[in-house]
Amino acid sequence: MVEDLGRNIGDFEYTRRFFCRALPTQLDDSDSPTLIVQSYYVHQDNYALRVRLKTKSVRIAMTPDLDPLAVLEKYRDEFRIGSVTVKGPSVGGTRYEASRDLDSRIAGELIKRGGHVTIKNRFTDWIDEDGWNIDVFGGTNAPLIIAEAERIGPVTNLVIPKFCTTEITDQSRFSNEGLAANPYSRWKSEFEDELEADGPQFLDYFGTNRME
Repeated sequence: MVEDLGRNIGDFEYTRRFFCRALPTQLDDSDSPTLIVQSYYVHQDNYALRVRLKTKSVRIAMTPDLDPLAVLEKYRDEFRIGSVTVKGPSVGGTRYEASRDLDSRIAGELIKRGGHVTIKNRFTDWIDEDGWNIDVFGGTNAPLIIAEAERIGPVTNLVIPKFCTTEITDQSRFSNEGLAANPYSRWKSEFEDELEADGPQFLDYFGTNRME
């Protein structure tokens, strides 16, 4: 497994994101995923301020009844990596994102005291020439799974794995801050109806889509 792919050069994030039906079995190997609990203090007009805690020493199933704050309270001493991040709007798969380390104790107290809180397991791996994050959400966002290809520059001519059902790049409802404010469980049926009516969609302005 590779390390978390969230740190970017020049404070810009270059990604393409996809809705998935299931976690690829080949990615769920003996390595534990990264457990992430995070709170969004600001999420308006595609701007966001996020406080995050993460750990690889705890593995929890992402079920609909999961309470992120209860998990944080129970495993508080296991979360030793904290960060605060500011984000700008996502345009064409490019987004300003500046992340800085934060004392984990402070991060935990901030998460407990405000914002909209989410929880997820993050699996990371290299697929072909690209690094991928696959996020499996719990709580009110279960059973959502999002796969994200990330590069240090625009993500063009991407090999899209079979487990990617449809592209959601730049759909604000699928952004992490969007999911924090308006969880997937509230509009899952609406999205499924759209997907059935329109079929899978893959954006064509990122060069050639190479389907696996």
